[in-house]
Amino acid sequence: MRILLAILLLCMQTAAAKDFYVAVKGNDKNPGTKELPFATLERAKLEARKYKREQVTVYLMEGTWYLAAPLEFTEEDSRSSKTPLYFQAMNEGTPAVIKGSIRLRLVFKRHKKGMLRAQLPAGLPAFDQFFVNDSLQVLARYPNFQREAMPLQGTAADAISKERVAGWANPAGGYIHALHASEWGGMHYRITGKETDSTLKIEGGWQNNRPSLMHKKYRYVENIFEELDAAGEWYADHSRHTLYYKPAAGADMGTAVIEVPVLESLVTFKGKPNAPVRGIYLKALRLQHTLRTFMLNKEPLLRSDWTIHRSAAVYFAYTEYCGLEKCAILSTGGNAVLFSNYNRHTIVYSCHIAQAGGGAVSFVGNPQSVRSPAFRYEQFVPYNQLDQTPGPIGNDFPDSCIVALSLIHDIGLVEKQVAGVQLSMARSILVARNVIYNVPRAGINISEGTWGGHQVCNNDVFNTVRETGDHGAFNSWGRDRFWHPNRAVMDSLMIAHPGLWKLDAMLPTHIYNNRFRCDNGWDIDLDDGSSNYYIYNNICLNGGLKLREGFHRVVKNNIIINNSFHPHVWFRNSLDTFQHNIVSGPYLPIRIPDWGGGVDSNFFPDEAALRKIQQWGIDAHSAAGDPLFEDAAAGNYKVKQSSGAIAVGFKPFDMDYGMDAGWLSALAESPPIPIIMRVSTDASAAYTFLDMKVKNLNTLAERSATGMDKEIGVLVLEVPTVSPWHGPIQPNDVILELAGAPVNNIQDLLNARMKVQWHASAPVIIFRDQKRQEVKVPLK
Repeated sequence: MRILLAILLLCMQTAAAKDFYVAVKGNDKNPGTKELPFATLERAKLEARKYKREQVTVYLMEGTWYLAAPLEFTEEDSRSSKTPLYFQAMNEGTPAVIKGSIRLRLVFKRHKKGMLRAQLPAGLPAFDQFFVNDSLQVLARYPNFQREAMPLQGTAADAISKERVAGWANPAGGYIHALHASEWGGMHYRITGKETDSTLKIEGGWQNNRPSLMHKKYRYVENIFEELDAAGEWYADHSRHTLYYKPAAGADMGTAVIEVPVLESLVTFKGKPNAPVRGIYLKALRLQHTLRTFMLNKEPLLRSDWTIHRSAAVYFAYTEYCGLEKCAILSTGGNAVLFSNYNRHTIVYSCHIAQAGGGAVSFVGNPQSVRSPAFRYEQFVPYNQLDQTPGPIGNDFPDSCIVALSLIHDIGLVEKQVAGVQLSMARSILVARNVIYNVPRAGINISEGTWGGHQVCNNDVFNTVRETGDHGAFNSWGRDRFWHPNRAVMDSLMIAHPGLWKLDAMLPTHIYNNRFRCDNGWDIDLDDGSSNYYIYNNICLNGGLKLREGFHRVVKNNIIINNSFHPHVWFRNSLDTFQHNIVSGPYLPIRIPDWGGGVDSNFFPDEAALRKIQQWGIDAHSAAGDPLFEDAAAGNYKVKQSSGAIAVGFKPFDMDYGMDAGWLSALAESPPIPIIMRVSTDASAAYTFLDMKVKNLNTLAERSATGMDKEIGVLVLEVPTVSPWHGPIQPNDVILELAGAPVNNIQDLLNARMKVQWHASAPVIIFRDQKRQEVKVPLK
């Protein structure tokens, strides 16, 4: 990995030969010198075409460029990677900003109910984002925006009830945003009108490749004038060219900088199949403000759960040796960066991506490169019609590209089926040393097996799956040519043709030396069909590791904190291996007909957990005990040389995640370090569970105080307001069941929680006020 990065950086650091300068107050008739700079980026681009045999650097002086159209590089701008073209800030410490917005100078007048009103300029394109002093304001919505509310920053089951709709004079142009009924991402609808009975007319819902109704509870509406009732909300009546806004108390709208996005992309690299754009980089620039694109998100990505719109603030198609270095891509309405179809040796390096309405960095190939493709979960190509040639057709997909040393956070502000890094129909992508957090779904997602060879290493990924469910900090699917929606058909197919899984996942994908944390799903989730993975030297801080149906997953030398291994519905002869790992409890299998011979030599927290597992005929050479972490409270999980884990083959590894020291390191957050839940032999021991203080009910005094007829269950001692169970659960409650599983002690409670960790909520049986009661608790 380091060698590959060094080679790319060497290509980007050759001696300067020709320099041009651009300033907001320059003039395109100038020669482009530092003293007499150009005014526009387009003029500098055209001038650079004359010097393709020399390295050219276009320096942007401090200032903000409001683009009338995207800056587009084509094959006419292409040059040798040895004489690259840079568009970069003159001084990395001072901002050179490129925006896809228009600055408005509005005259506000008082309206009613604390609102202001302003006339919009004639000819202004329609917009659906509104920035005041670089802060995104809230498009009038119900329920009102609550920044920390999950999901969707506030939802209401009655958001589109007839009673509410009856109060809207003309809702056409409004939007409904909702979660998928199974919480597998988000869905969006445009309101086109309403019926006489106040039923809405809508279109949309195509943004998820697993179609469903919208969620009955998790939904909200926006762009409805009658819902403009909170400070910071706005509404634009484009037919009357009028803006309504309710500013925060004390806001000075006379001096405020007001901007509205009007472009979908800021910079595009658009080559052709036989004429790629080559040798062009953006460096140390700030790129901001693009339109939202959620209603354009329609293209299915094979049989994954994803759809996508091939557009972004920075868009690459048919490129070689191009990229972004030390750029900040902020406040984009849709995707931040997208690589479409053929791209080679193109990079995102040391960039800051935040506040994106869509995804951060996506690599998406051409489905015409896929042999025997299908495009929905329930679709398949019959075996007798299957192209059995391994690998892709041609080369129209991303290959040998890099996302490294970047900070990615607070994305998916509108769209929820997004990721920090998304790979689909791509090969040999390096995802290294990134810090990714505050995302609604996966931090890193691989949509299918086509065509493997990826390396995912030294990333720090946490605060994931915050608004959805049944997913992981790292997630993958593998619904490739071998995969069939009918499990019985697939079983018979794989027995008859055991090598079929290799046709698409032809190269192994390596996931190593990462730190993952997911509090609403799995830390590592290899879902339907995911095959040909090597997973090693990872720290899983909370959600455990799941392997659903697939082939040849080699999982070795990982540390799983407060969770365990989740094998789900394996194939016979799956070739899966789980060895030399440190786990925190018994495995949690679902429908495992054949463990194979590869599950052994692991390290368990206690003999009881180990004995339970060995009853299944596995882990004959495994051991149990305290793993002897050096400093678990500080997140240092290196094991001491005296650890029993070493005796079963565990090898200590360096725990080095995320970015090296640099311009982004001071901005990056770190994951919360869990308190390790070890069941003590001390009967009086108390534990922290979901921020509550709990203990085994095991004394006569506790039995008397609670009214229990026997000493069993988990006694709740404290329920602070930060606990997700604050409210339904109260001090002195005794937890007896979680999601139907009996809870006799702390270990039972931990095991029950692991089994349902991806669910939104679950029933809990408690003993309170001298009787058993059922309450519903959130699990996210």
